[in-house]
Amino acid sequence: MALEDFEPLFGEPKVEWSATGSATTPVRRFLFQVHAPDSSHLRFHATDFFSSSFAAVRSIEQLDDMRDDTGIGGSWSEFLEYLVNSIKFGDVKLILEGKSKSDGHESARLIAQKSKGMPRISISLKKCVGIDANETMAMLSLDLFKAHQRNQKLLLQEQEGHIQLTKKLSAEQEKSEHVQKQLDGLHYPKRHKSQIIHDKLTSDNSSASTLLDVSDVQTDQNPNPMKASKRVMPAHRRSKVRGALLRDTEDD
Repeated sequence: MALEDFEPLFGEPKVEWSATGSATTPVRRFLFQVHAPDSSHLRFHATDFFSSSFAAVRSIEQLDDMRDDTGIGGSWSEFLEYLVNSIKFGDVKLILEGKSKSDGHESARLIAQKSKGMPRISISLKKCVGIDANETMAMLSLDLFKAHQRNQKLLLQEQEGHIQLTKKLSAEQEKSEHVQKQLDGLHYPKRHKSQIIHDKLTSDNSSASTLLDVSDVQTDQNPNPMKASKRVMPAHRRSKVRGALLRDTEDD
């Protein structure tokens, strides 16, 4: 990471008093800003938009010295990334120092710690007065509005991208359904013909099975059809054939 890629950071710190300070007046809520006005400096602002505004500027050399003082090893890019993460996701406090007067405290320190037990980033801020205070409030307000515009633009782009993806997905689904209908239309005649053949074979097999069953029944009822087909001669004819005809003759 380099200062050229540094995006402005905004937040609301927890406001506290130092041991030497006094809280004779109610403390207002503060907002802070960290941004890079150029490729070799970081600027820190904090203001309550009323009576207290603080600012500090640190060069790359000063930030590098601060890296040695805090004991953060690694490269410059890793230190800058740690600083950003501490301010964005860590615990950020604004310590008010000096006696509170009618126009606010004399100085402050912006402290950021990524997590408990990790090194603390501490920046001493000087009080802004007059035009400098007005400039600090105006700059923070304008940069905050610009950041809001960027976020709003990104949100609209994401929403538009989501709409476009939804439209493409819907079109692909309609296309898939149309192709599926065409495939179903091609496969239906084949399935219909196969079903007709299957039904015909089933019907033929059923008829053949019925005929076989009927033949088996007839065979069981008449086991010897050849013998049953012979004709039986009437009784009066059988007696004439087997016996001799007796007649009286005149000679006797």
